[in-house]
Amino acid sequence: MSNGATATAADPEKGAAGAFLEFEKPLARIENDIQELVREQQGSSCRELTDDIKQQRSRFKSTMKRLYSSLTPWETVMVARHPKRPLSTDYLRMIFRDFCELHGDRVFGDDHALMTGFARIGGHKVMFVGHNKGKEVKERIACNFGCAHPEGYRKALRKMKLAEKYGLPVVCLIDTQGAYPGIGSEERGISYAIATNLMEMSRLRTPVVCVVIGEGGSGGALGIAVGDRVAMLQHAFYSVISPEGCAAILWRTADQRKHAAEALRLTAKELCKLDIIDEIIPEPMGGAHRDPQKAAENLEKYIVGSLNDLKRFKLDTLVRRRQGRIRNLGGFFDSRTETKAKAEKEAQKTRRTTSRTNRLRERLTGRQKVIS
Repeated sequence: MSNGATATAADPEKGAAGAFLEFEKPLARIENDIQELVREQQGSSCRELTDDIKQQRSRFKSTMKRLYSSLTPWETVMVARHPKRPLSTDYLRMIFRDFCELHGDRVFGDDHALMTGFARIGGHKVMFVGHNKGKEVKERIACNFGCAHPEGYRKALRKMKLAEKYGLPVVCLIDTQGAYPGIGSEERGISYAIATNLMEMSRLRTPVVCVVIGEGGSGGALGIAVGDRVAMLQHAFYSVISPEGCAAILWRTADQRKHAAEALRLTAKELCKLDIIDEIIPEPMGGAHRDPQKAAENLEKYIVGSLNDLKRFKLDTLVRRRQGRIRNLGGFFDSRTETKAKAEKEAQKTRRTTSRTNRLRERLTGRQKVIS
């Protein structure tokens, strides 16, 4: 199995996904011991093994807690890429209702790597935008494994503009290795499409909530990740390049991917320290793939709470705060006090500019009335 996962019998009572990653070998051994004890008890053996099974299951939980409390960056990448990890389509099914998919960019075609459409979550009507990696082989090929073309980003932006028109908040779920790097993608202007999304999303006059649910790779992720609230699931990662790509550039070999993952500081904990993201959404013990329903509940709680909070702001204030947040990215070179002072100064400058613009507009409107 890919991504360092090895197939092993899973204990249904624990909701295990039927595959163990490379660093989970101790869990695989304990799981095999449990299965052996269960088979022995169900067989012709007269031994009572219930206590032994309980003891092994308790050992399984404690070992899992120990492993997942101290994941290395590369192990986090492995968990984010787990073949059974919930995808955008899974969360769409579990926490969104009345989804009505919208297709096409009215320029080239419909990109299946990005899904868009109207939906409901909690008590909110929203515009859903999310990467689609696909589940089966044919679906994954059709979706380019979640790597979108320029038409995908144009489609996403058109639907965000539609949401702005009708006053609907936008919810973006990010899970991609990056934008599709093929010749056709370059010919149709992938860089320009992503850059346009960054600019337009920064001034979109409606609340925008973005969550990295798995892989957050390069500009492919950033193309739908400019929002008022940006969060990550606990075991997701978000980076300018994949660890393998970084290792190939710096060390001329992908074998150094573990060192690259550490250098990139791509985990949710590191990015929260750098103020790149606003919040870390907790996952069930052992990752979202072990209990997708619990992971979905945590995600829904965050999205609904963020939308309730953002809807209290006026649209002008919302856009001003979002743009201020973007300007202060990279503020880790300064102290938090200096960063906040700069943000307040920028906000005051923006308010003065807005006030002058409004006064000028009122004067022009008054003159037009007098002339008419």
